[in-house]
Amino acid sequence: MGAVTDVRRAGERYRGGDPAAGIESLYAFSFGPHYDPDNLRFGALVACNEKRLAPGAGFDEHPHSHTEIVTWVVEGELTHRDSTGRTSVIRPGDVQYLSAASGVRHVERNDGEAPLVFLQMWLTPTTPTSAPTYDVVHDLADSTPYAVPRAGATLHVRRLQAGERTEVPGAAHVYVHVVRGEVRLGGEELRSGDAARIMGAEGDVELRAVTGAEVLVWEMSG
Repeated sequence: MGAVTDVRRAGERYRGGDPAAGIESLYAFSFGPHYDPDNLRFGALVACNEKRLAPGAGFDEHPHSHTEIVTWVVEGELTHRDSTGRTSVIRPGDVQYLSAASGVRHVERNDGEAPLVFLQMWLTPTTPTSAPTYDVVHDLADSTPYAVPRAGATLHVRRLQAGERTEVPGAAHVYVHVVRGEVRLGGEELRSGDAARIMGAEGDVELRAVTGAEVLVWEMSG
């Protein structure tokens, strides 16, 4: 039958946050007060949230459990502190991974002087674990896969030059999010903030950069 692709535009995302506190949020899936029974998840992915924090703004300490959380900074610097004692600053090109397991609390803030934009993606684990784990890879190289085995998922980051092509991984579920630039996927043009949900990809789906572009691609098993 071939791959089935469902394109979701940036303008279709749910809006949230607290603009008065310097927080703006865009949600790709049902999240918080924004509930759509037909848009709860795709594969293991249950959230792909774009957060915009003004300098000095942030999220005070709050809990997570039984969630695999991957964060990608688009611009600015994200300061992370959690209940295990870890503190880190995440910048563009870095991948941050927090496996909440049975429970962890953390703080996320923009302690820098410039606006902060980051994507935070939540995945459901396939196997419950008790101890939280944390990892940061600084300056992740292009085309270097980042595996999240507890969710049966792998993140691929592609930075493409205009005209460059890349094959979408063959997997039961593939989620493509355009961070910046413009790409073509089949007959669809995808721009910054657009996403595509692909089912049944068999290595015959291709992305082509129309302009210079940065794209996140989640490869997820059934």
